[in-house]
Amino acid sequence: MYRKFVKRGLDFLLSFMAVVVLSPVLLILAALVRVKLGAPVLFRQERPGRNEKIFTLCKFRTMTDKRDAEGNLLPDSERLTKFGRMLRTTSLDELPELFNILKGDMSIIGPRPLLVSYLPYYTEEEKLRHTVRPGLTGLAQVSGRNFIDWDRRLEKDVEYVKKLSFAMDVKVIWMTVKTVLGHSDEVAEDTNAVEGNFAQIRKRRLEETGKLTR
Repeated sequence: MYRKFVKRGLDFLLSFMAVVVLSPVLLILAALVRVKLGAPVLFRQERPGRNEKIFTLCKFRTMTDKRDAEGNLLPDSERLTKFGRMLRTTSLDELPELFNILKGDMSIIGPRPLLVSYLPYYTEEEKLRHTVRPGLTGLAQVSGRNFIDWDRRLEKDVEYVKKLSFAMDVKVIWMTVKTVLGHSDEVAEDTNAVEGNFAQIRKRRLEETGKLTR
């Protein structure tokens, strides 16, 4: 009952209330991002959602567009400013995802939506993470996501899907609040640094075991 009917209703209600209450914060942050980091204000990227349906994830941008003399973008570490790092550390860059939740692309709690390019490299068990809507936060994110490897992180995603319940969602929300208020690195993930090597890791493993078919 909760998984099929109640969860989506709560997602819509809570995200709508959050957008209304936080609208001044969203406007102020948007203005600061425009002044300090430039346009566009939002970072948009395609991600796989429920049943691997592709949607456009929206976040506040956290990096500049600084380039070298040849016009190539500088490394992420050189484009990530102090302001951008603050947005990530406090998870304020994630606030525009409330609109993804309103639309039904995402849920408040669920496995984080990863990159589309990762889809060929999940195991059959790990593909269960795509049987529910991806979340603004999730069990893996509050279980030490910067300190556990990919296998363990995806294992946590599957655990969440199998145990999905109102009690589980309340637990994850409470753990998220604690980590955000504590400015924990567990919620300050550098997406490019941490997520960017998953496909390479899995591809190399499949090549070594002879299971890579494409």
